[in-house]
Amino acid sequence: MQSTDEQARALRAAGLRVTAPRLAVLRALLAQPHADTETVIGSARTELGSVSPQAIYNVLGALVQTGLLRCIEPAGSPALYELRVGDNHHHAVCRRCGTTADIDCAVRRRPCLTPSETHGYLLDEAEVTFWGLCPTCQHTAPPPADPATRSSSRSPLTPTAVTTHHEGAR
Repeated sequence: MQSTDEQARALRAAGLRVTAPRLAVLRALLAQPHADTETVIGSARTELGSVSPQAIYNVLGALVQTGLLRCIEPAGSPALYELRVGDNHHHAVCRRCGTTADIDCAVRRRPCLTPSETHGYLLDEAEVTFWGLCPTCQHTAPPPADPATRSSSRSPLTPTAVTTHHEGAR
């Protein structure tokens, strides 16, 4: 979905009208994958001049609902949006700066993990988030304390390693 024509075709194929805010959101995420809502709003405002935050929230919701965007929600972080959809990939998130990177799934099928118990659910996806320090943060500050020595209480930035959810529950 590199060009405006490709973006317009993708919107139409998803049953959506082609509008300036929708195109601005797609371009914002093309320029900055894994962007949060505030970043997308800022980018859309730079491109369009004036657009309400609610309009961008509505666009993001519609694009996620139609499968043109994926929303990821790392623990303790704002929701992030990306254009990479339709494959089974995961994410690495920096504990310090929040930078997020895609990681291809080694198994390449859904769900890529086998739970010890399904509780009767028909599981179709496992969303994996890897946590650590990005290359920049590794060189700018001391590493975080050893997880084994941390307090048992979890801070908002101490994530759960694996989150599973049903694809339709978004």
